Amino acid sequence: MTKLSVNINKIATLRNSRGGNVPDLLKVASDIEGFGTQGITIHPRPDERHIRYQDARDLKNVVTTEYNIEGNPIKSFMDLVLEVKPTQVTLVPDAVDAITSNAGWDTITHQSFLQEVIKEFQKNGIRTSIFIDTDKKLIEAAAKTGADRIELYTEDFATQFGLGNKDVVKPYTEAAILANKLGLGINAGHDLSLDNIQFFKENIPNLAEVSIGHALIAESLYLGLENVVNMYLHRLK
Repeated sequence: MTKLSVNINKIATLRNSRGGNVPDLLKVASDIEGFGTQGITIHPRPDERHIRYQDARDLKNVVTTEYNIEGNPIKSFMDLVLEVKPTQVTLVPDAVDAITSNAGWDTITHQSFLQEVIKEFQKNGIRTSIFIDTDKKLIEAAAKTGADRIELYTEDFATQFGLGNKDVVKPYTEAAILANKLGLGINAGHDLSLDNIQFFKENIPNLAEVSIGHALIAESLYLGLENVVNMYLHRLK
């Protein structure tokens, strides 16, 4: 079974937009686990515009399933992860001003850097994953870094699948087959949704985990809207 890790960045964005502590990020994380998810993902960025570094610390005492922290391994991020010691760290080459993740690692150019970073995390008992595109040479280079897993960057899949192009999954299938041969576990994330997740899962051998945030929160907002509106109307009768 492929595990679902829910990215709760959007909950933090909503909280921060109003100030205060509504919605309560820690309670949401705990509730999501109670609904059956197998993991919680956060992606703190240096400007703390959604997840704050203190959130990462506080969640350590709340998350009872797998705890995944994503981010660019700059010093402040590395210090945070080594302090919190989550189940998994996912290395993402984000620019400081990136709105969302928009590229995987060039594991050839940055191989020695990634080797050093990964060695440090693994020394502290933290599973490592590299956010990556489907280029086979990059996946081969990722294996040489010593990483435990890769996370396939699925934006192109989601975009093309939405346009009706099911063949777009083929490079992801081939990438997963290669990763399996190289001993890498396979995660995936970015723009996966209720519309495309089943097809993706069925075509990716040994898919260990998906990390889903934006779509899942947006879908939850809409699919739950009728229920909440009716609850208000009931109370106002």
